[in-house]
Amino acid sequence: MSENKREKQNQVESLPDREVTFRVVPMPPDTNQYGDVFGGWIMSQVDLAGSSVASRRARCRVATVAVTNFVFKEPVWVGDVVSFYGKILKVGTTSITVDVEVFAERLHKDNHKIVKVTEAQLVFVAIGPDGRPQPVDRPDEDGFQQVERKKPLHIRQSVPVNTPD
Repeated sequence: MSENKREKQNQVESLPDREVTFRVVPMPPDTNQYGDVFGGWIMSQVDLAGSSVASRRARCRVATVAVTNFVFKEPVWVGDVVSFYGKILKVGTTSITVDVEVFAERLHKDNHKIVKVTEAQLVFVAIGPDGRPQPVDRPDEDGFQQVERKKPLHIRQSVPVNTPD
């Protein structure tokens, strides 16, 4: 398939109509030996976008435990405005699976084009203060149900309070 035909296949009319996770413009140090933005740079940005979505949902620190799918559809070039859109696909006991779609606005070319350049699915695990996996708050009919977590020892211990007689 020719490069032109492939780009038309991935070209979209506009960016998705939902909240962007973040945007960034790659610079010359982000390129590989061929002048395209290095795939590892894109992968790290996808990981940041996915972890941002997962940590907001988990309400705690998260760690990437798996990348279940990663497809480079188009190259990214220096000067593209790259937008990352993350959405939650699944919430497990301690894990959150996130889909990240990546679009490049080619503002530096003769005409303005938007192309979908990457899509990936990543799995994150919620990490507790002890550095171990912890349960993710589970949704219920009224929104999010809080999971009862142990309070730190200094908060759990009752402190005697002197009250005036």
